[in-house]
Amino acid sequence: MLYLDDLKPGDRHTGTSVTVSEEDIFAFARQFDPQPFHLDPEAAKGTVFRGLAASGWHTAALTMRMIVDGPHTFAGGFIGMGVESLAWPRPVRAGDTLTAESEVLEVRPSTKRPDQGVVRVRVVTRNQNGEDVLHWTANLLVQRRSPADASAEVDRRAAAE
Repeated sequence: MLYLDDLKPGDRHTGTSVTVSEEDIFAFARQFDPQPFHLDPEAAKGTVFRGLAASGWHTAALTMRMIVDGPHTFAGGFIGMGVESLAWPRPVRAGDTLTAESEVLEVRPSTKRPDQGVVRVRVVTRNQNGEDVLHWTANLLVQRRSPADASAEVDRRAAAE
C-alpha cells in the first residue's frame, strides 16, 4: 500500500499484463463503442485502421485494470481528479499483450487537507513489441500517512541512509 509520503517524482510502477482477444474487442464494442472497425473485421479493412482494432476506450479501461491489479496500490484507491492528456498512438489488435507502466511526475501535499495530496502521473501502455498504444497524464488524489506513521517512515528512511 503506497501513501503520498512514499512517492517521489521519477518513481515507476508496472501493472499486470493482459492479452486482448477478438471476442474481448467485440464484447466491449457491442456494449460501448459499436462502430464497424471494432465489430466487423471485413469492414475494418477499408478504414484508417486497415483491420479490426480495439476501441481506444477499451484500451483505457484495460489500462486502468492493469494498474489496479498491479503490485503497487495506493491507500484509498486510485481516485482520479482529472486527465490532462490522453492519446492512442497505435491501435490495439486481437492477440496483443498489453502492459501498463506509470511514472510519478509530481507529488503535491494538500495545503487544505493534511491527510491527502495530489500525484501527477503519466501512464504508458505498450504492446508485446514495445510499441506505445496509450498515453495519459492524470492527477490522482492520494492519502497521506497518519502523522505518527509519517514520522516513523521518516525515521526509517533516515536510518537506512
